[in-house]
Amino acid sequence: MKITSPHMGNIYLLLGDLFKRFEVEYIPPPPTTNRTLQLGIRYSPEFACLPLKVTVGNFIEGIERGADTLVMAGGVGPCRFGYYAEVQKRIIGSLGYNFNMITVEPIGAGLVNFVKTFKKLAPKSSIKEIYKSIKTSFIKAQVFDFVEKKAFEARAFEIKKGATNVAVKHATEILNSAFTPTELGEAKAEAFRIMNAVEKKEEEDYLKIGIVGEFFILLEPFCNFDMCEWLGNRGVLVERSVYLTDWIGSSKENPVAGIGEEEIKKAAKPYLSHFVGGEGLPTIGNSVKFAQRGFDGVIQLFPFTCMPDTIAKSILPKISRDFDIPILSFVIDEQTAKAGVITRLEAFLDLIRARKNSRFKAKEKVVETVNC
Repeated sequence: MKITSPHMGNIYLLLGDLFKRFEVEYIPPPPTTNRTLQLGIRYSPEFACLPLKVTVGNFIEGIERGADTLVMAGGVGPCRFGYYAEVQKRIIGSLGYNFNMITVEPIGAGLVNFVKTFKKLAPKSSIKEIYKSIKTSFIKAQVFDFVEKKAFEARAFEIKKGATNVAVKHATEILNSAFTPTELGEAKAEAFRIMNAVEKKEEEDYLKIGIVGEFFILLEPFCNFDMCEWLGNRGVLVERSVYLTDWIGSSKENPVAGIGEEEIKKAAKPYLSHFVGGEGLPTIGNSVKFAQRGFDGVIQLFPFTCMPDTIAKSILPKISRDFDIPILSFVIDEQTAKAGVITRLEAFLDLIRARKNSRFKAKEKVVETVNC
């Protein structure tokens, strides 16, 4: 058995570690490129959203590398993601490839069935061994997420450009080499030490932007044009509402992002009080939380035709008015050009910098008047 799966942020690190524990060969596709996208566009329905097209391309390139088993996540609710595996199976099967398709349903749909699905992927392992391996690999993946979050914080203030990327690469190598729980504990401490050691400048006047939206576009750098890194390189502290292990985990506390689901629902309730699928409700709730925490702006990212985030987009202008916070939405498909995205981002940064400077000057004026 030779397994492959689509790219989505750091998921290849999680699966690489997990299948190593199962003693099963894992063949990740090459990093997502324009070729990947073009393959997906060629064979997918025109009206399909960007994540489907990209993941179809990932699977084809994984098969080209020798994989014979495709692993895809399942989904629930009024979002087309739950249909992806079946659609992918039919598209790739129509191309004449021989493969097995295994769909891993979310943990929330039942832990026992979740673990049993992996029995198909690790026939030599017992259910107990599978559960233990999943738990250890998940904890390791969570550390990767924390490293990524630390990178978002460090990049905005790094003194030497590129130092954060070097630290992330070093931390990732150390974590990848850890296998036992003891080794993982030591690797985690060292990875955090490396990230915290990035030399930073003292900066009082900086911008803070929250990133919200559909999980795949947020997690996969190819689809969001490495937006978090682009912003960080321009001195912007970035926080993202979605991290891989928060999204796939069973905990409702979202330990990496740091805001639990109940708190998000409570924040969203005045604007959206019920589940609409995907990240529709979390997009609203997290936007409100970013505004309440004093962020300078919010950016929403989602694929064209995504119903849940389209609903959220229609609500965001009211949140923008109520909290006096600029919110910029990007609807992304295969026609979206990086140059156009950067132009809009540059204008957005100019806007929020001007607003911040204007407020600072107004505050200084008030202080001068009081002192007089």
